[in-house]
Amino acid sequence: MKRARAILISGFLALASAFAASLSNAQSVAEPQTWVTTWGASQQIPEPNNALPVDDLRDSTVRQLFHLSVGGPTIRVHVSNAFGTEALHFTSVHIARPLSPSSSAIDPISDKALRFAGSADVSVPPGAEFISDPIDYQVAPLLNLAVTFHLDAPPSGQTGHPGSRATSWYVHGDAVSAASLVDPRHVDHWYQVSAIDVLAPAAAASVVALGDSITNGHGATTNGNDRWTDVLAARLQSAAETRNVGVSNQGIGGNHLLTDGLGPNALSRFDRDVLAPAGVRWLIVFEGVNDLGGLARNGEVTPAEHNALVARVLAAYQQIISRAHAHGIRVMGATITPYVGSEYYHPGPLSEADRQAVNTWIRAAGNFDAVVDFDAVVRDSQSPDHLLPAYDCGDHLHPSPAGYRAMGEAVPLSWFALAPAQTGAPVQPPR
Repeated sequence: MKRARAILISGFLALASAFAASLSNAQSVAEPQTWVTTWGASQQIPEPNNALPVDDLRDSTVRQLFHLSVGGPTIRVHVSNAFGTEALHFTSVHIARPLSPSSSAIDPISDKALRFAGSADVSVPPGAEFISDPIDYQVAPLLNLAVTFHLDAPPSGQTGHPGSRATSWYVHGDAVSAASLVDPRHVDHWYQVSAIDVLAPAAAASVVALGDSITNGHGATTNGNDRWTDVLAARLQSAAETRNVGVSNQGIGGNHLLTDGLGPNALSRFDRDVLAPAGVRWLIVFEGVNDLGGLARNGEVTPAEHNALVARVLAAYQQIISRAHAHGIRVMGATITPYVGSEYYHPGPLSEADRQAVNTWIRAAGNFDAVVDFDAVVRDSQSPDHLLPAYDCGDHLHPSPAGYRAMGEAVPLSWFALAPAQTGAPVQPPR
C-alpha cells in the first residue's frame, strides 16, 4: 500500500514538473513582442527632374538599398502608392542582403520573396500603402537591406523620396531574384518603399526625426550613411539600454512647416510620417529654416511680416506638440542652425532676428519636452550667425559630414532609455 502510494505521489510530482516546464517554455516562446520601425523615409511626389521616365518603369525591376537602425529576427516591408491616382500592381517584392552599397549585387542565398495576405503580388490602392506579411529573416542592426520589386505597368503617379543619398538600380524585365542586375541604370533616389519594421521585445520603440534637408542629409556622403540620424542610430546601438530603439528619418529636402515646398508641409504629413510608423515613442522636431529663409528670399519685407511669420512658426510647433502628446509621444525640439552667408536665402538682420526668436522659444522651459541645441553645436563661436567652417558643407546652410556627426553625438541617449512599454497591445510573434 505504501509502495503504491509512493509511486502515485512520484508520478504526480513528475507530471507537475513536466507541466511547469511546459508552461515555462510556452511563456518563453510567447514572450510579448512589438513592431518597431528600423528604417523609414517620407514619401512625396518626385519633382520632374527626380522622377523616372514612365517607360523605364514599364515591365521593370527596381532594386534599392536601405540602411537599418535596429535589428531583429522577423521583418516586414511597406510598399507605398501614397501619391498614385490608380492602383499600383507589384507583381513581386523580394528582400536580400546586398554585397556592396555601390552595386546591384546581392547574396542570392539570402534572397526571399515577400507575401501580401499570402500572395506573391499585391495591388496597392491609390493614396495607400501595403505592409507585407511578416517573414522570419534575421537582420543585424546598422546594416543594409536590399528590397527589389517588379512592376508590370508604371505607377499613375510616382511616389518616392528623392533625397535618398543612396543609389538605386533598375532594368527592364522581371529580375527580382537576379544575383546582379545586368547593365542597370541607376539613380540616387528611392521609389515606392516607405518603411521597414522589425519585431522586437515588448519594451522596444522608435524615434522619428521630422525635418527638412538638414535631417534628410544634404551634404552627407552618398551611400555613406552619415546623416545626423545615422550617427544617432549607431550610438543607440552602442548602449544596452537603447539597443532596441529604431530610428525613422522623416526629413524632406526643401520642406516647410507652413506651406508645401518640396513635399507636403510638416503639419499635413504629420499623421503619415509621425503617427503611422511602428512603435513611435519619441519625436525630434528640427524644421523651420525654410520658412524663415523663404520670407525675404526675393527681397526684404516689413518687420510686421517677420513678426507674423515667427508667430505662425511657433503656432505650428504647438500644433505638433499637442498632436503628438495626444498619442503618448514625447516631443523634443531642436534649435534652428545658422544660415547667414547662404546664397540661396541670403538672410539679413531681420531674418537672423527671426531665427533667434524661434530658438529662444524652443529653448524655453515648458514648450518642448526636451531640447537639443543644434545651433550651439554647429555655430561659429566667433561669428555665431554662421556655421563653423569645419561643420559647413560649403553652402553656409547645410552641415558637412563632420557637422552631422557633431549633431548626432549631441542628442542625449538618456532620452531613449527603455522601460517596459506603457501603452499599446503587444504583438505576439508570428508562427
